[in-house]
Amino acid sequence: MKADIAKKVYKERLERHFDELRWLYMELYDNSSMFVELCDKMEAFYQERGKGLKALDEKREKHQDWYKQNDMLGMMFYIDNFAGDMKGVKSRLDYIEQCNVNYIHLMPFLETPKGRSDGGYAVSDFRKVQEDLGTMEDLEKLTDACHKKGINVCMDFVMNHTSEDHEWAKKARQGDGEYMSRYFFFENSYIPSLYERTVPQVFPTTAPGNFTYLPEEDRFVMTTFYPYQWDLNYRNPRVFNEMMYNFLYLANKGIDIIRIDAVPYIWKELNTSCRNLPQVHTIVRMMRMIGEIVCPGILLLGEVVMEPEKVVPYFGTVEKPECHMLYNVTTMATTWHTVATRDVRLLKKQLDIVNSLPKDYVFLNYLRCHDDIGWGLDYGTLMAEGIGERSHKKYLNDYFQGYAGNSNSRGELYNADPVTGDARFCGTTASMCGVEKAGFEQDEEAMEKAVQKDVMLHAYMFMQSGIPVLYSGDEIGQVNDYTYKEDPDKAADSRYIHRGAMNWELAKNISQKGTVEEKIFHRLDRLERLRKKEKAFMSNADTWTIETWEPSVLCMGRYYEGEKLIGLFNFSEYDKTAWINETDGDYIDLISGREIKPIGVNIPAFGFYYLKKLS
Repeated sequence: MKADIAKKVYKERLERHFDELRWLYMELYDNSSMFVELCDKMEAFYQERGKGLKALDEKREKHQDWYKQNDMLGMMFYIDNFAGDMKGVKSRLDYIEQCNVNYIHLMPFLETPKGRSDGGYAVSDFRKVQEDLGTMEDLEKLTDACHKKGINVCMDFVMNHTSEDHEWAKKARQGDGEYMSRYFFFENSYIPSLYERTVPQVFPTTAPGNFTYLPEEDRFVMTTFYPYQWDLNYRNPRVFNEMMYNFLYLANKGIDIIRIDAVPYIWKELNTSCRNLPQVHTIVRMMRMIGEIVCPGILLLGEVVMEPEKVVPYFGTVEKPECHMLYNVTTMATTWHTVATRDVRLLKKQLDIVNSLPKDYVFLNYLRCHDDIGWGLDYGTLMAEGIGERSHKKYLNDYFQGYAGNSNSRGELYNADPVTGDARFCGTTASMCGVEKAGFEQDEEAMEKAVQKDVMLHAYMFMQSGIPVLYSGDEIGQVNDYTYKEDPDKAADSRYIHRGAMNWELAKNISQKGTVEEKIFHRLDRLERLRKKEKAFMSNADTWTIETWEPSVLCMGRYYEGEKLIGLFNFSEYDKTAWINETDGDYIDLISGREIKPIGVNIPAFGFYYLKKLS
């Protein structure tokens, strides 16, 4: 009886999407036998999906906005840095709960070659966990334990390329035409040279060009990122099918959120930039439908590193959605620009753009992540104010290294290019806020300011539209880790400065009154609990900015089902006044409990208020 019901459920889902899925597949590949194979495999993966996961699918199908609630809070971490291995993470779930986190992003954990992994993004086997992190069985046990606690699990799915050590790549090296067709191989440099005319370089200093010459094979292979990462050829339907099978295999291990890495790059076309081509959207749309047929409880998170108005096509349309969620990358970079300049005007403009987008669009917001900060700002607006791109990037990098602008930040540059003057920045949230410097100098007054700045930035992030994500260690103010320089496999990559191992000894201090860890942890805890309690923090609330007539103060409003909240954030080390004039009633500050009229509000240095309108 249950088997009949399951078949009926699957048939209904398939019928809902079949015509469009077949149309898009045949439009892209014109290969009916491969489409039939895909459909057969999809049904097989559905049959193999566990009962618990199918029950979760059914529950989420009935409540499709489940991830848009105000209780969603993420945390990202490397498994080895956080807890050694997957069993270690499982043993730390109580701590994750204590952090109010119900969504963990496990940084890349699939098998990669040692020393040629790009932080785990050069996958050599999509169905095997790195040996020192555990096994697929350990992953299933971890996701099951997470689900019992109401914690969602996210992982990276690297679609654009494989490691040169992948089974396909090894067979391609041996001259097997079937496997060579899964990549981009060329017998000489002519076609690669044509691509190079229009395709930008991702890492011009550390990995210049988009092709790598293989001397033993006497051929060129496309490598958009690093020489050991071979781009997959999605013109070949075998590549698409096999990668979808990998996607479904991982979903069946209990993964809730699939982060599609480098999604704009996956379709290559001569005489184009090989970025954001229409076929990319066809592939993502098909992936969304395949998920909704086999495992509708999972979400697609797109990694699209562009400004919000340019990433929105990756949400698709209401009728034909693609990604469920996208990263708010530009707002993150603009936030740190605001910290360095004490000027909120560019950030206000950025938030106005995000706030004007449909409420169905869900962005992930963060202060810091595993990657560097690239200064991809709105230089058109800045140049209108007399700020040049090159000089401003230099100022930002000097500021966050602690060299300019009365900065207390500490960190290092990444991928510095002496020719263009371009560089990216690396550092933890706490170090960029001054916690590291104040601790080194044992300056209690400076430490108090640094902690206040750190907490204010988190309060501002929680106020943004979307889902906030913490980087592991930020909840206790963990600072830069310079020991990466002692590891020959990491020394050349300054991003490891903010990828330090979780310091569990310091984490114990969250219960010790007066410590930096206790101050940051408990202030964030209060903000997180307020966010879960107040309806105005719903992801699909109305959001807007309010002019303060003070360059250092940002004002944001949120409204949902009759509840109104105003957030005020002072990005300056000096007391400031927000010249707002909200005269529609009485307000109470949710942090202090004091009644504060939102009219000419005085805000202390790096201070903030959450002002709720009283009914």
